[in-house]
Amino acid sequence: MRKSILILGLVSSAVLAGCMSTDGERALAGAAAGAVVADATDNNALTGAAIGALAGTYCDDAGICN
Repeated sequence: MRKSILILGLVSSAVLAGCMSTDGERALAGAAAGAVVADATDNNALTGAAIGALAGTYCDDAGICN
């Protein structure tokens, strides 16, 4: 259950990070969203921030946030 919520949150953060124009802005938005979702689901916020930052940075490369 927790993994599905975390994955849903990370996908959502990647989509929302698409509104930003640079990789750095998307990374910051993804890190913030990942930390909030991880904390809300009683997971490690630092890990969530790291995963969110990676998702935000590479979402445009994957074609998710064009």
